[in-house]
Amino acid sequence: MVAMLSSGSGRYAPSPSGDLHLGNLRTAVLAWAIARADGRGFALRLEDLDRVKEGAAERQLEDLAAIGLDWQEPVLVQSQRIPAHLQAVDRLRERDLVYECFCTRREIREEIEASGGAPHGAPGAYPGTCRDLTPAQRDARRAERPAALRLRAQTESATVRDRLLGEHTAAVDDFVLVRNDGRPAYNLAVVVDDDHQGVDQVVRGDDLLSSAPRQAHLAQLLGLPEPQWIHVPLVLNPDGDRLAKRDGAVSLADLRGLGVGPGEAMGWIGASLGLGDGIRTASDVLERFDEVRLDQGPWILDPPRRAAETG
Repeated sequence: MVAMLSSGSGRYAPSPSGDLHLGNLRTAVLAWAIARADGRGFALRLEDLDRVKEGAAERQLEDLAAIGLDWQEPVLVQSQRIPAHLQAVDRLRERDLVYECFCTRREIREEIEASGGAPHGAPGAYPGTCRDLTPAQRDARRAERPAALRLRAQTESATVRDRLLGEHTAAVDDFVLVRNDGRPAYNLAVVVDDDHQGVDQVVRGDDLLSSAPRQAHLAQLLGLPEPQWIHVPLVLNPDGDRLAKRDGAVSLADLRGLGVGPGEAMGWIGASLGLGDGIRTASDVLERFDEVRLDQGPWILDPPRRAAETG
């Protein structure tokens, strides 16, 4: 990958719903190393708008530090930014780009099935049921349930350019901006917060590539710059599924229980990036960044069993 000097920042933005596993840590190392190699800063954000496990945020920060990452302070806590997220919605509402939606997931699924499939060939894309409700229809639906707020998208598809994967075009539907419990939705929060943190480079797992066109379109409507996209291969278990805690000792805490320290775990990550032996910290990856290989597909990992599972 060719380095591109920038005054902006890369970022890593985990959800504090549990301990980071080796796949999460590998993505974090790549986000950090790519940003540093490009001359960027590096920001952290805790995306805590959904499920939060007590103590997880502190353990995540400890694990990231243990493998050698550093970052700009302060760490942004996304739930503290809700007023800014809602202000962005107000800006869109002033241009008639927001509407109330009263549909349940079941109703959306049933309407898609009844119509013979999702619009534009996008599985699960919103079919626009509430887009053009009359004022009387909206009043009637409000009496039944609280509304979510959806973007009135101004295009049916959008194209982004990924630094690794090239151009990617995907459908853009009227996606949710604010859930019916009043909490900002993922696509809104990440776009607004990336701009707030000066993030101009987003490195994340390639399972999130499909969301990039939606986020790029929203950024355009808000008058915000689109970041550089870099979607990297995931870590999978031997069955080809995304790595998860049930697969064995996949977190640093579990590995410590087997006598495997952060340095050895970083050695596994380094080997998965084509760097062979000798990797012990994130700085080692940065020093050999020109040798990093991301064209080998996902890392298939068969983690060791936890101590309790082998006794």
